[in-house]
Amino acid sequence: MGDRTLEIDRVSKRFGKVTALDSVTFDVRPGELFGFVGSNGAGKTTTMRIVLGVLAADSGEVRFDGAAVTHETRTRIGYLPEERGLYPKMKVLDQLVYLAQLHGFSANEAHRGAESWIERLGLAERRGDEVQKLSLGNQQRVQLAAALVHEPDVLVLDEPFSGLDPIAVDVMSDVLREKAATGVPVVFSSHQLDLVERLCDRVGIIRSGQIVACDSVSGLTAGAASRITVLAPDAPAGWAAHLPGVRVLSENGDGTLVELAPDIDDQTVLAAALATGPVREFTRHHPSLTELFRSAVTGEAAS
Repeated sequence: MGDRTLEIDRVSKRFGKVTALDSVTFDVRPGELFGFVGSNGAGKTTTMRIVLGVLAADSGEVRFDGAAVTHETRTRIGYLPEERGLYPKMKVLDQLVYLAQLHGFSANEAHRGAESWIERLGLAERRGDEVQKLSLGNQQRVQLAAALVHEPDVLVLDEPFSGLDPIAVDVMSDVLREKAATGVPVVFSSHQLDLVERLCDRVGIIRSGQIVACDSVSGLTAGAASRITVLAPDAPAGWAAHLPGVRVLSENGDGTLVELAPDIDDQTVLAAALATGPVREFTRHHPSLTELFRSAVTGEAAS
């Protein structure tokens, strides 16, 4: 088998006069958890539908394992759509067995796979229930089982964590990590940026149909302005106000919070603080993914 990378290469899509995707390019590597984030309407679902072949791109190409994605490749993708697509009156086990058989599993293999995921996702007591009678969280678990039951080579998940309770979030996170550990590329969209930050190897941020950032969380934060809390008890008010490239954000009994321009060495701030007397605290803060996302989407500095 080749390198099993999923590549989205300069994919564009228009709906009438609206450009939904404008030369969207990123890749999801084998064994990687890739978070795909953006505001509503930014183009996440459209991109995923094009990967799946539900929509055709106007231009550009989707490749897996070095070759253009075909119908045969798509049967190897596990997909969890944002609008959940289960048969409401079908029982949980029957549904999963049916879906596995659709992907070419024998009846025995399909049953084995379905039972295994039912157990793994905590649905054992619900296997004979109709999907429409399940809670939304359990419907979500069945939907994940449906994406996994045919042992896919790629996972494409649209908002897999929405509507899940904290325990189900943990189960879902563990399953995604396990799949990635077997070399499967996993891409998922989510508005829960704390989860994306915790889980993902890399993150792509899409705004108005264009990728505006794509890197590891640490890579994305590296270029962001640094913030430092300095506690220098003897420092006079405004001691940091005139330092070049330094912006004072707040000053109180807990210390002075400053923001440094990217090219400013924090040691100049430390030296200025030490010149006033002892320094009790000197703490650097890295912006969270939520702050980065806000700055990437609005064009404002991370805050």
